[in-house]
Amino acid sequence: MKALEVRNVTYKYPIARTNVLENISFSVNKGEFVAIVGKNGCGKTTLCNILRGFIPSFHQGKFAGTVLINEKNIKQMSMGEIAVAIGFVFQNPFIQVSGIKHSVFNEVAYGLENLGIDREEMIGRTEQILKDLKMNDLRDKHPVELSGGQRQRVALASVLVMDPDILIIDEPTSQLDPQSTEKVFEIIRLLKERNKTIILVEHKIDLISEYADRVILIDDKRIVFDDLTQKVLVNKKVLSYGVNLPQVAKLGIKFEEQTDFRLDYIPSVLTDAINVFKKYV
Repeated sequence: MKALEVRNVTYKYPIARTNVLENISFSVNKGEFVAIVGKNGCGKTTLCNILRGFIPSFHQGKFAGTVLINEKNIKQMSMGEIAVAIGFVFQNPFIQVSGIKHSVFNEVAYGLENLGIDREEMIGRTEQILKDLKMNDLRDKHPVELSGGQRQRVALASVLVMDPDILIIDEPTSQLDPQSTEKVFEIIRLLKERNKTIILVEHKIDLISEYADRVILIDDKRIVFDDLTQKVLVNKKVLSYGVNLPQVAKLGIKFEEQTDFRLDYIPSVLTDAINVFKKYV
């Protein structure tokens, strides 16, 4: 069953001369993990804002096309209904923290409070999400005292406690160091294990190759690749669109270019690389 479907979406910002996206169409099945990649300015964040309903509700401009969430037209849904169905984690964690709560626990519970969830259920769900995400050490800290990585984990927890079916995560590690990035992806791994539908915008290709089921590459307003991760992220043509390839894929391509050998396939993750190269060791 399709969790989300985009049909012939085109969008232009109010002061722009040209469209930022043009005739975009794709669908995401329930439980699927799709990564959206492309060079800076190609429209990835714009697409996220469309999927979340911010465009055209809040951001004006010229919009055409259809977005369906669980087979329901997003235009027929209130912002509250969309918020329940889709959790959105912004690129900048500093703008997602409310600024009015004095502890991480209360910050994470804030969304449930706004929905009018019963107090006992709200406390129980918040307790559970902090436990699941191994964040009890942050429970009583003030959100403004947290590092960027910690704030991003709080932002994720604040969305996950709402238990949405679909998660849109826009470059969650762009401002984080490697250690914080690892902790964020531990949470993403947990979401995948729980069969959540995930749409992730991310530049760290090696992490995408490890987690994503499918990759959509956007360039010049359109989708130029939409296929299984292990097919897209081993294709040399991807490099011409300003998107990197996983290190092991580049190693496999280089190996074939500089030797007379042909691999069984170009690997996209380390475990596959070990299997492919072991016959040559």
